[in-house]
Amino acid sequence: MPTKPQQPAIEGWFTMDVEQPHLLGSRCTTCGTYAFPAASHFCGNPACAGTEFDSVELSRTGTVWSFTDNRYQPPEPYVSPDPFEPYVIAAVQLADEGLVILGQLTRGATTDDVAVGDRVELVLEPLYEDDEAEHLVWKWKLAGQADDAEEVQP
Repeated sequence: MPTKPQQPAIEGWFTMDVEQPHLLGSRCTTCGTYAFPAASHFCGNPACAGTEFDSVELSRTGTVWSFTDNRYQPPEPYVSPDPFEPYVIAAVQLADEGLVILGQLTRGATTDDVAVGDRVELVLEPLYEDDEAEHLVWKWKLAGQADDAEEVQP
């Protein structure tokens, strides 16, 4: 049986390069502030009045800044497995931009597996499948334990 085509669950938020995915963000041309999802009308920096942005592929790696587990089923339009499985959400500080982005850890990860300061990398995983396609989302995959020499910047 042929494999279903893969497509993003959310258009325009990440590249569909399954081996080396990137989140798609923006960089203010006035002050250099990064944003995800991409800014289109005004800069997120309160000290900047910039309204023009470059599209950028953001870092694929980062450091866990904070994390928690989600034990309730999100409302629609989120598509949950049946039965619902709790999952870990991590706030990840991107390696190059310093921007903190929320996302799920990969399926099967628990709060016992992760610590503040751990290194993660961006991957794509299926969110759900329908008759036409497999719909993918980005997630963070654990890539190394916290290094005592590294410090997460607030």
